[in-house]
Amino acid sequence: MTRPPGIDELLERVRATYERIAPRPAHEAATAGDALLVDIRYAALRDRDGVIPGALIIERNELEWRLDPQGSHRVPEATGHDLRIVVICNEGYASSLAVASLRQLGLRRATDLIGGFQAWRAEGLPVTEA
Repeated sequence: MTRPPGIDELLERVRATYERIAPRPAHEAATAGDALLVDIRYAALRDRDGVIPGALIIERNELEWRLDPQGSHRVPEATGHDLRIVVICNEGYASSLAVASLRQLGLRRATDLIGGFQAWRAEGLPVTEA
């Protein structure tokens, strides 16, 4: 019987399938209009730490429904499968699993932010109160 992977192994497998992005390049891409930043953190973290200006807030449990370009519950920003999406969680773990799910929906350019919101803030990039 094959043992199932642990979470660390699963993250490693998932992350090997795409290129993640660091905070500064993500900020530059979003500023240039080349990427949609999507914050999946829950409200208590946004209230505590603030938000990234211009990031779309979609909590994790709604992510696939809101970003599927073919879905009936999609947000207006979900314009097509070629959209470059940068998923942001608190520290860059849950976002990797979210990206795997988005890629299964055909969002081939979905990626996540290395280190999550905490890395963004540590880089001194823009943050505002929620």
